Amino acid sequence: MKNSGSADLALMGGSIPTWLFDRMTKLSLAMVEAIIEEQGTKGFLSRMSDPFWFQSFGAVIGMDWNSSGVTTAVMSALKKTINPHSKQLGLYICGGKGKQSTQTPHELLRIGNQTGLDADQLIRSSKLSAKVDNTAVQDGFNLYLHNFVLSVEGDWTVIQQGMKTEDRSARRYHWHSENVKSFVQEPHAAICGDYQGDIINLVDKNALPTQSGILEITKEHPNKMLGEIAKMVLPKYYDIKAKDVDLKRLGSILWLAQESQTTEFEDLLLLKGLGPRTLQSLTLVSEVIHGTPSRFTDPARFSFAHGGKNGTPFPVPTKVYDETIQTLRAAVDRSKIGLSDKTRAIEKLGKIAQRAEKDFEPNDKFDKLLEKERRESWKYGGRTTEGFSKKNDPKKDDDGQLKLF
Repeated sequence: MKNSGSADLALMGGSIPTWLFDRMTKLSLAMVEAIIEEQGTKGFLSRMSDPFWFQSFGAVIGMDWNSSGVTTAVMSALKKTINPHSKQLGLYICGGKGKQSTQTPHELLRIGNQTGLDADQLIRSSKLSAKVDNTAVQDGFNLYLHNFVLSVEGDWTVIQQGMKTEDRSARRYHWHSENVKSFVQEPHAAICGDYQGDIINLVDKNALPTQSGILEITKEHPNKMLGEIAKMVLPKYYDIKAKDVDLKRLGSILWLAQESQTTEFEDLLLLKGLGPRTLQSLTLVSEVIHGTPSRFTDPARFSFAHGGKNGTPFPVPTKVYDETIQTLRAAVDRSKIGLSDKTRAIEKLGKIAQRAEKDFEPNDKFDKLLEKERRESWKYGGRTTEGFSKKNDPKKDDDGQLKLF
């Protein structure tokens, strides 16, 4: 996984309804447990520091794939579901949005007392990461969210987000302790995003003369950080377009989800009976848990697991969502007592879909796929902030776009 990065997103309003947020917390917990079982807390923190994986995780749990709200939703769901199980998971999440961010030092102090970790050093890391992205790098985005995620071993990842009110955009910043050698000399390989004019960057290598003047007072001598930054600039429109998705990848997942196809794979027999629509969701969830970094370059694809609260790309299929949670929860629980058959079967889904990509030829029926998902949404308990989907023939508006209600 990339060790740090930033993502530019559109500011999109709207709260998360309770019926969706409750499902997000349940699915998030099962996914985190599965990741920790396979890769440990280090593996989970590494994934959290990758902006592409983070966005894919948000999409697979039902958030609008390119909205700034993904950050708040993911971190709120993770904090609510992880902290009550911190002792067994070995993970803690501090901070949050607005006033919650100011509680980070107090939370870290409490965790230090419980675990024996050096709370003062953790608090210093939290404050410095915020200072760099909010003050040392003056790119026009003012931080309003700061989350500090740490393990019982003392490793940490920072997720924070800033807002630019002039153009209603947000920028998310990712940090990972494993590669932070210095906070004051190129903690990012670059500041990524759309060019918006000259900025003040006191941690750039070209700012060394300026730093030297400051260092005459502080007498500090920073070390150079190694690592790369990942760049992700997401579109500001609400819908999902064919160009946002790797159709070869998506097509192979839809192909695998057909019940008739799974009869060829003995490893998937334990998942028989779920139905093709749930297998589609589970395959995407499997990839977020087990996939390699190169698999997350098109985070919009993961919206085809559980849709979105505003109906983009289609209403949240609540029946499918619940079945996905139950299946993954059962698999994780079985693995805890040494029965990992279902866990292996779920992992196999993503691998089979990847193998199928080699010979899969995508077609130009992306719009028809969206139409089908929306038209059949009522079958799966499709729901948005406006209510449940109904069994009606889709109607067209003036722009020729399909309407569900």
